[in-house]
Amino acid sequence: MIILGIGGVLGDAAAAILKDGELAAAVEESKLLRRRMHWGGRDPLPERAIAMCLELAGARPEQVDAVAVARPVPEKDFYLRLRAQFPASRITLVEHHLAHAASAYFASPFDEATVLTLDRGGDFRCGSRWAGHGASMTIEQEHYSPDSLCDVYSRVTELLGFEANVDEHKVQWLSVHGDERFRDLFLEILKADEAGLHVDRAFFSTERPHSGGFGHRFYAALGLEDGAPIPEALRAPIAAGVQQAAETAVMRLAGHGRNLCLAGGLGFNALLVSALENRSGFENVFVQPVAGNAGTAIGAALETWHHLFRQEKRVRLDTLSLGPSYSAAETKQVLENCKLNFHYLLTTEELIAAAVAQLNDHRIVAWMHGRMEFGARALGNRSILASPLDPYSTENLNTFIKHREPVRKFAASVPAELAGQYFEVGPNARYLATVGRVRPEYAEKFAAAILAGDLVRVHTVDARENPLYWKLLHAAGESTGLPVLYNTSFNLFGEPLVSDPRDAVRSFYSSGIDAMFVGNFFLQK
Repeated sequence: MIILGIGGVLGDAAAAILKDGELAAAVEESKLLRRRMHWGGRDPLPERAIAMCLELAGARPEQVDAVAVARPVPEKDFYLRLRAQFPASRITLVEHHLAHAASAYFASPFDEATVLTLDRGGDFRCGSRWAGHGASMTIEQEHYSPDSLCDVYSRVTELLGFEANVDEHKVQWLSVHGDERFRDLFLEILKADEAGLHVDRAFFSTERPHSGGFGHRFYAALGLEDGAPIPEALRAPIAAGVQQAAETAVMRLAGHGRNLCLAGGLGFNALLVSALENRSGFENVFVQPVAGNAGTAIGAALETWHHLFRQEKRVRLDTLSLGPSYSAAETKQVLENCKLNFHYLLTTEELIAAAVAQLNDHRIVAWMHGRMEFGARALGNRSILASPLDPYSTENLNTFIKHREPVRKFAASVPAELAGQYFEVGPNARYLATVGRVRPEYAEKFAAAILAGDLVRVHTVDARENPLYWKLLHAAGESTGLPVLYNTSFNLFGEPLVSDPRDAVRSFYSSGIDAMFVGNFFLQK
């Protein structure tokens, strides 16, 4: 049985294939187009992602049993184009937050869980809570716009001078430098309990279409004149206030239980996930690592698998390495076509030794191997790496390569079985979906990656999931005594992760990266 899932068609479009009860492929359209998708784009059908998923699954369109589409969707032209591609398939629509919930619960390791979804809005809903049992879910609660926690977070994003619906992660990382002075203010705005969420509109002005639309009452609570620019000294405290209130509100909405699953755009907030892991009262927390609209492609397929086809078998999310990979012949053709000098390393041992030598020489290394990751986070297949022993790693990675704010730190990748020696971290570190704490004796070693205090982004690497990257980390440890590498995504500023060798070449030569390994091909400047 083959089910094609399509999600995020009005923004962040993606496709996924479920083949005989296994997740065979998942790819975002933006990575193949090489540009970010925008809400309400002109061409919402992710044709390239669909074609790529079919190719990876070894399937033809006529073999697809069902096409599951997560709402919302555009008008009838979308269906006509879909029907023209899949004339023999059953086409089913899956409600937006149901697709989010399915992507989290059905892919989780739990047989019973509370499932919470939160985003800015989809099908006029901005959140839901479900009870998951076995291969089914029951709706318990729905939240409707404008009572949207994510909308308030986006308004703060705009208030602080960032781009709403794009830069919320910047507010998250800025928040770690703030304090608690505005926590109660935002809790007054975000009134939440197990019964639901209510946003107090008295803090907003319908006459102010900019700066988040906050009104006189809000500015007065900040001690500012109505509509005044936000002073630099208040930026981090405001970010901290909305972050802390969001964490408290989500815990109240989730209620109590043993297992919690989370999806929706708010699931990208790693500080929130850490708070849920450590303070929510739930024993186990699983966040769908591709929590946004792209992840609904997986959710729509899983919901159709269980509901439409009445399948009881659960499909676990064992890896995000679900995109394309490229053979040595394909890579060589690109490198020769670009008239580049390169070395081909014959064995894995040579490859790892060459990479460790580059890293020990404090050189920034691009590392492209295996199947592209699904989602925005690089997990060792499309990564830029640096040694934590490099005193200039922060400056080189953030300032000269990624061109981003100093508050946005890179992750520390570490073999999963050794992570506890250096960090305190939760299970969602496997997908870079949470934050951890560096142990005091290693705080100086990892100073460049520390967000604030002892907070650090940690990526735990399992030998079964990514054996090559795991071996590289161990080899680095054997060479330096520290089996940790700094990891950030292999992409240029404002672009998605690189997908194919040509993307890698362009990004390498358009940035300050020193060396690149694409498969067993080694290039350096």
